[in-house]
Amino acid sequence: MKKIFYPHDCKIVLPVVVLLLIITAGCGSRDTRLSGTTMMKSLISKDVISAGVFLTSKDSEDRLTQKDNVFFNDSPRLTENFSHIIVDYNKCFQVIEGIGGALTDASAETFYKMHEEIQDDIITAYFDPQQGIGYSLCRTHINSCDFSSESYAYDEVPGDTALANFNISHDRQYRIPFIKRAVEKAGGELKLFASPWSPPAWMKTNNNMLQGGSLRQEYRKTWADYYIRFFEEYKKEGISFWGLTVQNEPLAVQTWESCIYSAEDELIFVRDYLGPRLQASAFADLKLMIWDHNRDILFHRANTILSDSVAAEYVWGTAFHWYMGDHFDNVKLVHDAFPDKGLLFSEGCGYPFSRENVKDWHWGEKYAEAMIRDFNNFTSGWTDWNILLDETGGPNHVDNFCLAPVICDTRDQKVHYMNSYYYIGHFSKFIRPGARRIACSSTCDDLLASAFINPDNSVSVVVFNKTENPYDFNLWIDNKAAASRSPSHSIITFIIP
Repeated sequence: MKKIFYPHDCKIVLPVVVLLLIITAGCGSRDTRLSGTTMMKSLISKDVISAGVFLTSKDSEDRLTQKDNVFFNDSPRLTENFSHIIVDYNKCFQVIEGIGGALTDASAETFYKMHEEIQDDIITAYFDPQQGIGYSLCRTHINSCDFSSESYAYDEVPGDTALANFNISHDRQYRIPFIKRAVEKAGGELKLFASPWSPPAWMKTNNNMLQGGSLRQEYRKTWADYYIRFFEEYKKEGISFWGLTVQNEPLAVQTWESCIYSAEDELIFVRDYLGPRLQASAFADLKLMIWDHNRDILFHRANTILSDSVAAEYVWGTAFHWYMGDHFDNVKLVHDAFPDKGLLFSEGCGYPFSRENVKDWHWGEKYAEAMIRDFNNFTSGWTDWNILLDETGGPNHVDNFCLAPVICDTRDQKVHYMNSYYYIGHFSKFIRPGARRIACSSTCDDLLASAFINPDNSVSVVVFNKTENPYDFNLWIDNKAAASRSPSHSIITFIIP
């Protein structure tokens, strides 16, 4: 496997940008329902000497490459002649639950078609926090999804309201062992959440898991029980979950598994069926998320459900995707309207699949921009779609072939890491669960940035440049400056220990 880090010399180019990091004592407690952490200690107990630098850039071989540290020297105060990125860890916001991707049937099947040593490399690359990029939050599916080799449900016996025929034997072949490998490599600290694409056909108005349709009212209770059985059966396999979403993309009629819920339908199901059933079960601590669709109608769905005081008691937060416009302002609007609820990006990928698209640099930049803007608008967790796919962009039983950060050619056993793998890694490796986003203000339109303080009090600052222009800049801390640079089409993570 290609090593993640490459030592490389750093050169200075123009124009100039200044990164100003204001470090003061401690983060006050805020948004405690998402926290579970105490007030952070002061980062600075003595003079800052250096900061670690990790770089990925288009016009070089740098891919999450560890560069020479930047060193700090006394420097005059800043002026308006320079651009600044101002970071203050005394101003804390949401707690980060984790960053990762989806463990689908397609990813699992592809994984087990590769030789054992390649399997080890892939699992290490994704889930090892030291040698890899340390994924800490992953999604999987209840029943089949489009990224399965066939359509299936765990109980396909019509009218079986007692779920006497519920069986997850399908998942034991590939997906359950795959998830276990990931959890083990993550040191047992991998948060998982599950999403259904469709109830069994016999529970739906169109008698089909595909092509939309809706949940029949008479099966609302049975469908709520179905989630519990899923978690029970997976627990028997040694797999525990952190959360769940109600329904993947509830407004999309797709050629693959799909099920339509209006806002009112989802409200009723959460308030009167799924919410109470979860609370009465052994899985009452699972984080229940609504919507799980695009940012465009995010506020309307959240407003409908979270404005109902009974339903809101069962809901941890709102999940969303990126397939219909950017609409980052809608993410913040939901936070502003419901500041006691969480936000989580639950799916996004590049499409359609082609060998040319696999090489296209803009995919990594799409991820970086979305992650920075989502985090800066109070998102608490971020999950990509399939973590790996085969040489066709599948398997996918309806030919909805897509991109993934890792593409495995099962014919010749070659593995290709798209630049999106490295771009995501600039966040997932250095922003750990329990971190808090801290104030980060950019005065340069060409540089996007976000900053976080980790549970060990290290600070991670991500600086992203998607332009053709390289930038010189100084990293500023307490009137000390360290010279650095932002190459064109690059992303940098600074680590302040």
